[in-house]
Amino acid sequence: MNAPAAEPLPDRPRPSLAVATIVLAQCLSTSLWFSPSGVADSLMLDWQLSAAAFSWLLAATQLGFIAGTLAFAFSGAADRFQPTRIFVVCSLLGALANAAVTWGVTDYGVFWSLRFGVGMCLAGIYPLGMKMLVQRVGSKPAAALGWLVGMLTLGTAMPHALRALGQSWPWPEVLLGSSVLAVLGAGLVAWMGQPPRPTVATPNTTPSPSTAPVRLNTHAIKAVIAVRGFRASALGYFGHMWELYAFWSVLPWLSLPIARALTEPGDSLSSAVAWISFAVIGIGFFGCVLGGLWSRRVGSARVAASALAASGLMCVGYPFIPDTWPLVQLGALLFWGVCVVADSPQFSAMSSQYAPPQWLGSALVLQNGVGFLITVLSILLLGWAVQHWGSMALWLLAPGPALGLWALRPLLQKA
Repeated sequence: MNAPAAEPLPDRPRPSLAVATIVLAQCLSTSLWFSPSGVADSLMLDWQLSAAAFSWLLAATQLGFIAGTLAFAFSGAADRFQPTRIFVVCSLLGALANAAVTWGVTDYGVFWSLRFGVGMCLAGIYPLGMKMLVQRVGSKPAAALGWLVGMLTLGTAMPHALRALGQSWPWPEVLLGSSVLAVLGAGLVAWMGQPPRPTVATPNTTPSPSTAPVRLNTHAIKAVIAVRGFRASALGYFGHMWELYAFWSVLPWLSLPIARALTEPGDSLSSAVAWISFAVIGIGFFGCVLGGLWSRRVGSARVAASALAASGLMCVGYPFIPDTWPLVQLGALLFWGVCVVADSPQFSAMSSQYAPPQWLGSALVLQNGVGFLITVLSILLLGWAVQHWGSMALWLLAPGPALGLWALRPLLQKA
């Protein structure tokens, strides 16, 4: 007698398709992160914002991200609920908070609070995207993380592309466009569904980034800081973060003299600024992906050190390029855009490698929390300094790569 036919399993994307879906959704949903930067000029004009007040809006998102990360850490929600559900809910709530400022809001405090809320939602998008990815690819996520961080970079650049494509759009429509992209990202992850459950349990396995308990406590902090390799990677990451988001935040200002020199009379200056900003941020995608491929040959520490050295040289050298050389300035910014983020996935890989497995979740929470707190300080400082010192203010970013290179010495000696 023939055995009854097994019921067909519900349709789920193949692992490769699932990875592609996750990284694309990450790109769409993280467009919320710097959505005000894409419309900085018109937003500051309509709201009568100073450069310092605008920098505080960007800082609000970073502070919200830190608060959201800590909330996930202390509550354990990232482990108690399916990451796909968290991603979808946070993408939808983030899209709502991002769009709400266009619905008749006139108070700066409300605007700031909404951006803080967007940051909290991003804490359920970026880290949970990493977790979903690791669930799909298993124990060797380094190359996939390069794609994921690359897509985060493209997502950060997306508001500038929206601004360039809709050069006649008022700023509310650009912000609404970012919210629509985030809703599409939520839809992709909802369609993808949960990863298939393993049919056989393997006892005594080491926790992976997808299964390690995310808890922040004093014992865990002491344990991870005591590990020399993790300490070196985390300090290098802190130096990287001092430079990265501050550089991205002032790109419209750095792009302005280039756009003035390269656009013809009558062409849209704001559109040119937006395209340059998009290109400089977006080209970091290639830095992340190529850095991940290169790390297979030379190791993550050497890739990170090379990127830090190159971006550090740009911090020091860019102010010496005269405004009468716009093509040289553009080439330098594009080169800087590649190196400034190429080390980001490598720091994630190194920290995951050196952190004690039983405290992996706490280690990554600690590293991300401190790193994004540093970005708040550098964004505010650079936003103020460029108004007073011009491009020489970029020298304030140089200590970040310098600290990173100094911190990586023990790992480079082992490489």
